[in-house]
Amino acid sequence: MKAEWSGRLWLGRDYGLILGELGRTAPHAHYAHQLMLCARPITVSLDGQVTTAHRLFIPSRQTHAILDTEGEVKVLYAEPAVFDTAHLHHLLTHEQLSLEALRQLPRRTLDDPRVERALAALDEQLSGKVSAHALAEAAHLSLSQLERLFSDQLGLPVRRLVLWRRLRIALQLALAGGTLTAAAHGAGFADSAHFSRTMKQLFGVTAAASLRQLEVQLLA
Repeated sequence: MKAEWSGRLWLGRDYGLILGELGRTAPHAHYAHQLMLCARPITVSLDGQVTTAHRLFIPSRQTHAILDTEGEVKVLYAEPAVFDTAHLHHLLTHEQLSLEALRQLPRRTLDDPRVERALAALDEQLSGKVSAHALAEAAHLSLSQLERLFSDQLGLPVRRLVLWRRLRIALQLALAGGTLTAAAHGAGFADSAHFSRTMKQLFGVTAAASLRQLEVQLLA
């Protein structure tokens, strides 16, 4: 099985949809829920257990690795804070991994406006150093309250969410035609090596192998 990924990628603010041929990955875990659909069986490792199926739902933060695929695969990466898992399971069960179905899917809103304020402040700081204290101050919270709210409502501590959002921005910049170095700096990574290490940690592949042959469309 090859290392490179190829095909088409539609990248929205709260999801990414791939239709193409996938490469083998190292074990990894990321924030997004991942749905996979293929006419031919897909073989993956889930927390060390090998599974083969035509349809797979990999929940947020579950360690997994793609071991073998054949032919075109549909892969959806969906933000856990935005999409309800029951709706995602419905899409997978009815084999509706399409842009049209995703656009019609209900989006959840956060229950606490303080988290919204903290996220807005986080996005403003991503190109430079992100201060958790500044996020807490923007949300009128103590640092411990902020960490607790992020873990409870978003499922990640502040530091891990910053890394995830940096990676999303770096991917957008790289897929829009920027060099890996420019994409890394634009997203607040120290350098392209830091970007690549994060990509390997969260997606199990290098940025070069996964991005070089993907035709991308950035969605509003």
